[in-house]
Amino acid sequence: MKAFVDGEWGEYEATNESGEFERATTSFRSWIGEDDRFPAEEGRYHLYVSYACPWAHRTLITRRLRGLQGTVSVDIVDPWRGEGGWRFSPEKDGCTHDSVNGAEYLRELYLKADEDYTGRVTVPVLWDKKRGTIVNNESREVMRILNTRFEAYANDGTLLPDGREEEVDGVLDEIYEPINNGVYRAGFAKGQEAYDEAVDELFDALDRWDDVLADQRYLVGDELTEADVAMFTTLVRFDHVYHTHFKCNVRRVRDYDNLWGYLRDVYQTEGIAATVNLDHIKEHYYTTHPDVNPTGIVARGPPPRFDEPHDRDRL
Repeated sequence: MKAFVDGEWGEYEATNESGEFERATTSFRSWIGEDDRFPAEEGRYHLYVSYACPWAHRTLITRRLRGLQGTVSVDIVDPWRGEGGWRFSPEKDGCTHDSVNGAEYLRELYLKADEDYTGRVTVPVLWDKKRGTIVNNESREVMRILNTRFEAYANDGTLLPDGREEEVDGVLDEIYEPINNGVYRAGFAKGQEAYDEAVDELFDALDRWDDVLADQRYLVGDELTEADVAMFTTLVRFDHVYHTHFKCNVRRVRDYDNLWGYLRDVYQTEGIAATVNLDHIKEHYYTTHPDVNPTGIVARGPPPRFDEPHDRDRL
């Protein structure tokens, strides 16, 4: 992997001495409406995402479900990430040019925001067109910003029901390490012990949530929330990339009685299917991690079948 150190582009090691994957912390953590620097304004903010990345995907879904397409613009990077990092490839299907800054690589925007930046260049990026800087690049916070800080421009489809913020945050915390990050801990592990620990925690957590979903439609009761968006972006990639590429092959999502129906239910929620690009997802994972898949061969995977009936509305 590549990253910046004091504004210089170089190598980055993502695993520790024990062979365990360690996700780097994000650096830009401002909020819309928190002070007078970043007020909520229509057309002022821009989202840089990748269809391939689950962390960026959750923000793209939130933007869509809250009806902010006309309020927050968006650009899509190339799913293939080479030595230069995320790149804009408008000639490629599903990708765009950088419509705001005209950059060739996303890393250019990080240096524009901080010329001495140290850290990884990641998506999503919430960009302020007026100030010409990054507002936030932490996916969970960008998801919350899009969900709650543009109420004057959003529809009524909140993903944070009144009085349930603490419960939603609790589930987001609970699924992050074993599931959302767990697939990466397994896939990037460089030791058997680190891999075994990650896989055990991952499938223990999936088993638990499969049991929970036997009696309720969503992770926090009967309403779709941010927690479901975060779970969905991992599950929708699971059978096609994590099961094979990251060796998370104890079970598939489609082997679970309730998680499989739940995945199809969320996928069929109006607006969500349009944000899923399996071609980008598979190309990114199988071709971007040569240490995991040195041949670069893209595994074909099972038919998606996300449109099959689910019967989850009975709950």
